Amino acid sequence: MQESYDAIIIGAGQAGPPLVGRLTAAGMTVALVERNQLGGTCLNTGCTPTKTLVASAHVAHLARSAADYGIVLPPGPITADMPLVKARVEKIIHDGRDRLTNWLTSLPGCTLVTGHAQVISANTISVENRRLSAPRIFINVGGRANIPPIPGLDRARYLTNATILHREVEPEHLIILGGSYVGLEYAQIHRRFGARVTVVERGPHLVGHEDEHISEEIRGILAAEGIDIHTSAECLNAEPHADGVAVTVKTNTAGTQTLTGSHFLLATGRKPNTDDLNLAAAGVALDERGHVVVDDFLSTNVTGIWALGDCNGRGAFTHTSYNDYEIVANNLLDAPKTGRYRRVSERIRGYALYIDPPLGRVGLSEREARAAGRPILVAQRPMTRVGRAVEKGETQGLMKIVVDAETRKILGAAILGPGGDEAIHGILDIMNAGVTYDVLQWAVPIHPTVSELIPTLLGELKPA
Repeated sequence: MQESYDAIIIGAGQAGPPLVGRLTAAGMTVALVERNQLGGTCLNTGCTPTKTLVASAHVAHLARSAADYGIVLPPGPITADMPLVKARVEKIIHDGRDRLTNWLTSLPGCTLVTGHAQVISANTISVENRRLSAPRIFINVGGRANIPPIPGLDRARYLTNATILHREVEPEHLIILGGSYVGLEYAQIHRRFGARVTVVERGPHLVGHEDEHISEEIRGILAAEGIDIHTSAECLNAEPHADGVAVTVKTNTAGTQTLTGSHFLLATGRKPNTDDLNLAAAGVALDERGHVVVDDFLSTNVTGIWALGDCNGRGAFTHTSYNDYEIVANNLLDAPKTGRYRRVSERIRGYALYIDPPLGRVGLSEREARAAGRPILVAQRPMTRVGRAVEKGETQGLMKIVVDAETRKILGAAILGPGGDEAIHGILDIMNAGVTYDVLQWAVPIHPTVSELIPTLLGELKPA
């Protein structure tokens, strides 16, 4: 027997549940299909658990640094009780999942369907032994860790961002392949929990899309905590070892060497969960990496099918997934009345790297702005010249801003320092408002904050 709905949403990640809320509020019947856990990557294996771990690791780091602030702790080493750390993470995850479940089940018109969805046609899917149809289908299946084709990896034990969360014993020596968001956050977390940590990055710099001096500042922060970092390092093979795993790498400076560790974490990017949906049955186009191809309104090449979140390749963050929901919901429900259709191309790129201190980034780097061929103004200031950072004893990092010299509009900025992930929003908001940097330069900020130096920074702009 076929079940008919007004809409089907495949995947309960960040874009799915709020879209259910909007559609059911508009009187539609919606089937939300999820084969794993409600909440997707962010709640279960991404943002929520990692930032919870970051918080615990930060406390351990502060405790070890207590004497620098004039605080005397009882003698003895500061250690992490990993079962308690893990229990705290799991409680926060479960509480979030329970709240989400309770909300969704309270929505009239919402039907939760558990199982693996398979596309049958442009308006029909199967889930286990059920057959569901709707004139609107939204694909929101997210992504998973990319496993690179490293010789010997099938015999060596390795961890991903998901499986590392299952551990209750701290690694003795954690080798991490990949020097960007996932790799660097876990590197600092586990170093602060007491592990020896080695990062292996294929590119010449960490977080390779950042300007080189910002990447080097990040490297300095991590190296100061005792994290070993190898850049321009190619991973040749991995194999089991008596101590856990042996990883052979080749670098430009040290040649070929073998690193031995107790655990091996792969942090080499993500891949979309589109390979087992049978999307070809509906004629949905995929790109060479498996992302669903969408237009500026997140529609696929098949009428009545949209793709949201990580699986569409138009953003790899929780906030971009949520914005996908906002775009689709607006264009379906609001724009027919207001005439204002929203587009993905209107979105200004922003993200944070949650090492400590964090990096907040919005818009273009200086390198990207130069490549665009525009005349630019640039200013930067080290955190040693930011009063709030000095007072907190957190003077690593810098602030940097790039402006279009002709339009006087901000092209991009980075704040690497205390509260950088929060302070960057003042610049992001000005960029979204579409006004010139003068508006922000003449703001009267609160003292003492990191944000108060943004107007000062803008006053120091110089041609680059």
